[in-house]
Amino acid sequence: MDGSVRTASDEGPPAYYRGNESSLVSALKTLLFFTILMVTLPIGLYFATKAYVFEGSMKMSSSDSYFYAAIVAVLAVHVVLALFVYVAWNEGTPKGKGKHD
Repeated sequence: MDGSVRTASDEGPPAYYRGNESSLVSALKTLLFFTILMVTLPIGLYFATKAYVFEGSMKMSSSDSYFYAAIVAVLAVHVVLALFVYVAWNEGTPKGKGKHD
């Protein structure tokens, strides 16, 4: 024995922390992507369907087109949320492996 005393701080970050940095960055990128998608997709679909589909193609009145465009936007929110839950649920699973061999 050489007489030196080693502490936990000499070894660097703990082993459980070292591998989590890339997964944290990946999770933040996923969250940022779905946040942007949650803001832009429903608003874009609302105005696009109101102007081009309901008032343009279907010749609906302005008050009816507001209502149906809002339904499209709400459905888009639900689709984005379901997609986020699916991606977040499967984020930690290894790729390329089947459930049972």
